[in-house]
Amino acid sequence: MSRKGLPANQLAAAGARKFVRALLTERATAPPATAGPGAAAISAELIHDAVLLTSELVTNAVMYAGTDIDVTCRLEHDGPAAAENDGERRPAKVGVVVEVSDRHPARGVRGGVDARTGEPGFGLQLVSALAESWGVTYRHAVKTVWFRLEATEGEPLRARAAPAAPRRESRGPEPPVRLGHPVTPRGRPHGFAAEWADRGGPSFLAETSELLAGQLDQDMVTALAAQLLVPRLADWCAIWLTTEGGGVQLSRVWHVDERRITPLRAELERDPPSDIIRTAGNPWPWPECAGAAPSGGSALSFPLVARDTDQGMLLLGRAGHLQMTDTVVRMVEDVARRVAQAVFTARQYTRQTTISLALQRRQLPATLASIPGVDTAIVYEPHGEGQTVGGDFYDVFPMGDRRWCFLLGDVQGKDPEAMSVTGLARHLVRLLAREGHGVESVLGRLNLAMAEESAEAVELGGEQATSRFLSLLYGELEVDTGVPGARCTVASAGHPPPLHMFVDGAVEPASDPQMLLGIDEGTEFHASSFALAPGETLLCVTDGVTERRCGNWQLDDNDGLIEVMRDGMGLGAKALAEHVRRAAHDFGTGPVEDDLSVLVLQAVTPAGGRRG
Repeated sequence: MSRKGLPANQLAAAGARKFVRALLTERATAPPATAGPGAAAISAELIHDAVLLTSELVTNAVMYAGTDIDVTCRLEHDGPAAAENDGERRPAKVGVVVEVSDRHPARGVRGGVDARTGEPGFGLQLVSALAESWGVTYRHAVKTVWFRLEATEGEPLRARAAPAAPRRESRGPEPPVRLGHPVTPRGRPHGFAAEWADRGGPSFLAETSELLAGQLDQDMVTALAAQLLVPRLADWCAIWLTTEGGGVQLSRVWHVDERRITPLRAELERDPPSDIIRTAGNPWPWPECAGAAPSGGSALSFPLVARDTDQGMLLLGRAGHLQMTDTVVRMVEDVARRVAQAVFTARQYTRQTTISLALQRRQLPATLASIPGVDTAIVYEPHGEGQTVGGDFYDVFPMGDRRWCFLLGDVQGKDPEAMSVTGLARHLVRLLAREGHGVESVLGRLNLAMAEESAEAVELGGEQATSRFLSLLYGELEVDTGVPGARCTVASAGHPPPLHMFVDGAVEPASDPQMLLGIDEGTEFHASSFALAPGETLLCVTDGVTERRCGNWQLDDNDGLIEVMRDGMGLGAKALAEHVRRAAHDFGTGPVEDDLSVLVLQAVTPAGGRRG
């Protein structure tokens, strides 16, 4: 017996299928000495049925229970397969038992013959048709749905029972009906020459779930869905999606004859649905561009509904006057539900991503201020996947006609809370600078604000609250008209000190190390002033550069960053910033594990102008 635990998400069914298929295939292909009794009876057909039923029951559990799932698979046999009886070898027999357990025993099992009139589900109908026996076991905290398949070596599986399709009288083709006047499949008049065949196969729903799982782009969802449905269930397919304004937009059109896709899309866009009717199988007028002249064909619409919200509409068309059987209707309904849920998930992801990116964009300046006689360059790489802003932040902004302020900071942590502090600190520095505070005063007041915020967080959150510390390099540049170079005043609070490279290649720290901001509200900070002569460069980095690791070594060990800066002598501001970034990446063999920021300020030589 083997057991596998699965989380209740869209990947659960795929994981369960892989688990059961691998287990049975391993037993079926094992050498006779190790395969065990009954292995010879495990056929490809038995494996296929076991995987299919497991997929349906796991999907059912994910949809209706919503808890973690346990899948158990075991083999039962009557005895040694090689036993002799009157000199003849007895065929091997095997029983495959699969149990799917969830943690929601109070929630009843959905499905059955009348599933279309209630909750959706093909699972128990398939179990009833394919399994030798099945049932539901309720325990105090666990509900288990199980099935048993039996097979005998050399014999096909037992015949599958399928409900007979109802007879229909021919009274002429059904007139087209617009979406605004729905006619349910069960109630419309009969008069179709043939039935709408199901060419999807027993694993179609499982394939649909597996293909759509994890798709986070709604256009990709509709593209995959259309190519799944055509030509297996329809000759052509169109998918409309609802818009924020309450209308619908044609997202995807697909046709077995790709030459008809463009004209069919144009024709459908001219006459979009006026409303989404939550009734499956509504007749739709046959578009001329869909082909099948002169007799035309049958087109039916299905709503795309997830979480009781309209996501759009699915339209299927097939040549000829066909009647869609109840079995195919239920199949398409299940596909539509899966497509609607995938679209809903993709839209939720897109919405959250859009909000996140909009908030992140406000944390950093859109551009760097241009300083006369000084070239500036920034390299900024946030560590978090999918983030445009991390714990590092920077800014260069003007303060009157001849003064410019610059800063490079790093907030403790890499989570969204750290990102929120970056925006707060940057805007507060701008506000303090514009009120006339100098470098030392700005750091002192920002330190007081950070310390007070940390104290409030601890008071409100208790021991679980996390204090936020901040390292900041902040300075001012004063430029005199007609005088090359600039006067620089800078201070470093818990930050790697800036490096000043002279025209002869000498490099030295431009400030002294001081306390982090937010630890002691009474800390006093001191700034250093110096001339940034033409051709000289000021390099500012965060600890993502200096603490880049290679084994037990860091990049800045033994003045490593100074050597990197010297190697870039003669480069312009942008080229030097890129040189430092590349050196940090190349120093270690693994990925960079922190935000990485580089700010370069370079005084331009009067004769050479800007370099870069």
